[in-house]
Amino acid sequence: MGSVIIPRWEWRTFAEDLDAEGAKVLSCGEAKLRESKEVYVLSRRSDENTKIRDGLMDVKSLQAVNDDGLEQWRPIMKEQFPLTRENLVKLLGILRVAVPSDLKQLYTCDEFIEEMVKPHPDLAAVNVSKRRHGLTINGCTAEFATTEFNFIHLQTICIEHQDPALVMETVRRLGLESFENINYITAMKRVVGMD
Repeated sequence: MGSVIIPRWEWRTFAEDLDAEGAKVLSCGEAKLRESKEVYVLSRRSDENTKIRDGLMDVKSLQAVNDDGLEQWRPIMKEQFPLTRENLVKLLGILRVAVPSDLKQLYTCDEFIEEMVKPHPDLAAVNVSKRRHGLTINGCTAEFATTEFNFIHLQTICIEHQDPALVMETVRRLGLESFENINYITAMKRVVGMD
């Protein structure tokens, strides 16, 4: 029997300078560093979290937002490139754009970006690099990261756990409650002028 995935509640903020707040987060334990490069696909018509990482089309869907503004996301697609015509139709449905009549049977990652995303007026590809420091604080998964969206630098702090009350308790303990709770897609859309 497979393991049951319990959705987590996420609080996240972005700003140009979170060094002081990030230092406070990192002072709470021993952080592990992870670095990654990804391509996010943004749609004017959809706010789903759609990214390409390690040759995979990885999509998460927003399931719920609670009274504190915490968000709960669930994976709905993980497909290896090249994408089949069937999976591309599913993906375009998630992005809420029309399916072209001349779809090929297979699309490599480059073909998808060059032929489907870049020419489309409602889609955009954003190159993202992340340098993430992750640790556990008050039982929650916490992260302080430096990001680049198409070479525009932002920092982000994230707190997540399956218990939303514990997330907010941790956010307050770290003195972060005055910061806007904003997810990757919203932050990225602001940066590229798609909000």
